[in-house]
Amino acid sequence: MQNLAIIFGGRSVEHEVSVASAKNILESLDRAKYQPSLIFIDKSGNWHLVENLNQEALERSNEKALLADVSRPNLAFLEGIDIVFPVLHGPFGEDGTLQGLLELMNIPYIGSGVLGSALGIDKDIARQLLKFHNIPVAKSQVIRPSRLLTFEEVRQELGLPFFLKPARLGSSIGTHKVKTEPDFHVALKDAFSYDNKVLVEEYIEGREIECAVLGNENPRASIPGEVVPHADFYSYASKYLDANGTDLIVDPDLSEEQVEKVQALAVQSYQILDCAGLARVDFFLSGQGDLYVNEINTLPGFTAVSMYPKLWQESGLNYRELIDELVELALERFKQKSRLKTSYHDPLVPDKKAAGHF
Repeated sequence: MQNLAIIFGGRSVEHEVSVASAKNILESLDRAKYQPSLIFIDKSGNWHLVENLNQEALERSNEKALLADVSRPNLAFLEGIDIVFPVLHGPFGEDGTLQGLLELMNIPYIGSGVLGSALGIDKDIARQLLKFHNIPVAKSQVIRPSRLLTFEEVRQELGLPFFLKPARLGSSIGTHKVKTEPDFHVALKDAFSYDNKVLVEEYIEGREIECAVLGNENPRASIPGEVVPHADFYSYASKYLDANGTDLIVDPDLSEEQVEKVQALAVQSYQILDCAGLARVDFFLSGQGDLYVNEINTLPGFTAVSMYPKLWQESGLNYRELIDELVELALERFKQKSRLKTSYHDPLVPDKKAAGHF
């Protein structure tokens, strides 16, 4: 039996989504294979070992702080953990920071490594890399406090309406569909409250398609799904707060050619961005039939309404089997890295020690 640590919560506005994902994963674990350890990170960054995921246990977690002083970390409690499932969405968990810590501690973990995680969360950098490799993406611009753009400058480049969002966040938090100059100023202020890098992108009228990817060196794609929000766009409220805010359609009405193209682009994007384990790739399908990669999510949601596990279930892999494969992929990647040398020897120079010369 493997000791699997689920790390969840975190210092992110996606904290609540992370808790919901952790609950679903815990309920689906095969207890004959895994002994779960629940590590909760509160919004202040303190780490706690909790016995269950009910609200009372999380609220009382300060009584069992493992890492109450983040400036002087003591991570001995991670010794004995066989593998980590980092169910942390957004900054300080999905962006490579936690992955770097686990790499230093030599602990296997599910999902992309430091580089893949960092690339995936930065929508601007990811888009630049995909564009370089001729993957179709929407036109976009970046706004920083030191590089402000006016509404008119953005309008001339991208047209109206356009989308404005924090560059390194998920769950549509801080995302706005901008139609007027007053909208622009409100949206920009809100986005800057979450990130100091803001992405503005052209609006592509059409359908929102999603595809799940699973694997390391030879990843495979699920059947596609479609998101149909009842609101103006797929906002945080329509994802998580309004039970009837969105229709999630698994295996939507797409031609065989379109399905194959979605799957091919999803796998290509996954590999270009150095992903591993799992990711969800989101697309826009225009009214003219053109596909554009919107973004990649390297730690997609595992909530009751999340598309990633739904797509794999429809593709023939149930929730429990999906977790088993994610664990296997993480251990496979860990073993491959463990074989790499940590000492240098020039193979063209005779090894005197091996020849008996001491």
